[in-house]
Amino acid sequence: MKSRTLNFVTALALFAVLAINGRLAAQQQGAGPQPKKEHHLYKLIDMGTFGGPNGFLPEPTQAIQALNNRGMIASGADTDIPDPNFLNNSGFFPSDGFIAHAFQWRDGVLKDLGALPGGNNSFANWISTNGLIVGASENGLFDPTFGKPEADAVLWKDGEIIKLGTLGADFSLASAVNDRGQVVGHTVNTVTDQCEPYSQPFCQRAFLWHDGAMQDLGTLGGPEAIALFVNERGQVAGWALTDSNPNPTTGFPTQHPFLWENGTMHDLYTLGGTFAAPMDLNNRGQVVGGSSLDGDSAFHPFLWDRGVLTDLGTFGGSFGFPESINDAGHVIGQASFPGDQIYHAVLWRNGRMSDLGTVDGDPVSGAFHINSKDQVVGTSGPLSGEWVHAFLWENGGPMIDLNTLVRSDSKVQLVSAPDINDRGEITALGKLRNGDTHAFLLVPCEVDHSRERECEEEAAAKAPLRNSPAAVSLSEMSAPQGRLTPREIIARWRSRFARITSLEPSQRDNSNARRRKNP
Repeated sequence: MKSRTLNFVTALALFAVLAINGRLAAQQQGAGPQPKKEHHLYKLIDMGTFGGPNGFLPEPTQAIQALNNRGMIASGADTDIPDPNFLNNSGFFPSDGFIAHAFQWRDGVLKDLGALPGGNNSFANWISTNGLIVGASENGLFDPTFGKPEADAVLWKDGEIIKLGTLGADFSLASAVNDRGQVVGHTVNTVTDQCEPYSQPFCQRAFLWHDGAMQDLGTLGGPEAIALFVNERGQVAGWALTDSNPNPTTGFPTQHPFLWENGTMHDLYTLGGTFAAPMDLNNRGQVVGGSSLDGDSAFHPFLWDRGVLTDLGTFGGSFGFPESINDAGHVIGQASFPGDQIYHAVLWRNGRMSDLGTVDGDPVSGAFHINSKDQVVGTSGPLSGEWVHAFLWENGGPMIDLNTLVRSDSKVQLVSAPDINDRGEITALGKLRNGDTHAFLLVPCEVDHSRERECEEEAAAKAPLRNSPAAVSLSEMSAPQGRLTPREIIARWRSRFARITSLEPSQRDNSNARRRKNP
């Protein structure tokens, strides 16, 4: 159903969940005045577009890896070609009126990764350390059952686009890939009716693809599963349904996170509620995610480690969500205060919960990624949940607005930073003065102040801003008024992970014959 689709730019559903009515309790709690520390200045590099107005980064609220430790970036950007299906595309791609292509950025060169033969849109979700890239591409066919262009999971390797296929139906999406070329994601199967009472006519299944073969990873007893992460040990994290019976509080069947390894799917369970999902997996096999508590009225972050599920807690509010875990087991995300209207970026480390604060003047913030040096990036902004200030937190704080660490005449507002690698390079989404959005790379300059100007000037010379005259505004997620029901919260959570969508029942063609035609 359409409510499960998120726009790539407005994917901060988490912030909308947290910004609910309540007193402005504990205003500015936990982040008292701290002495300012020296920070690197950064080269600001605009990765540009393929002639269209906007460049994109994968959803920061689903722990992604668009930036690897070699400084390579994979994502997507607009071409200047209008998209004939942009109002009803596959749900995997940005929808702003232009065809978008996946790209690889490396050493100042933006490379168009193209799409499958006959297809229009493509997008990259993940890049491995050795440069393997996965995502999805339209394939030039049209599915009448869903009323959308078909899309397939793809792997870009050695300049070639490889179609990974499906488990019998017409849609698939690759979520992550490791250095061994093991790809995980989800696809729909050809089993009808089981999932329609709460979702869509076909069920989604988790897959592992390797060396040309796609494997169904199974479920935890229900009809659906989605694989989200794979580490260098070949362990896979995702979620799966335990049955097919919608719960009265949420409207969805019970959903548990899983860790799959050596052919077995292990149930990680929940913190007492009927819904839980993973948000990241590290190379030690530790899983972080969010889970509802008993009664499904509150949602807490969890850490699963060697069979033990731990509630990481909040600042006294009902909500908390982790977003990323590094290989040391340090976790970042966001958590709410009493009243649930104020929430801050948080670091859970060695059993201690630290408030990372906000950018000066902002009431709310959320952390998106942590690297091996415990540098944290994310976004900070107003109660409405808009992305306004991309931030960096390091060396014990305080939180720094990344806009203060780049050229003052850069003509861009960095609104969100979804990724930071171990070299300290940062990806950021930036809003240009004409309303367009581009993906940016921030490269730290030398600590030696004598080279900071040289660093900035070099960045400006190498990557001049390439603005399109088109005035496409950055859309922001506005916070809904009133407390969300458990059903609404679960629907928003599920939409963060599942982007295969269907039409309304009256528009579906549920015939067994799978009719195909060119769009």
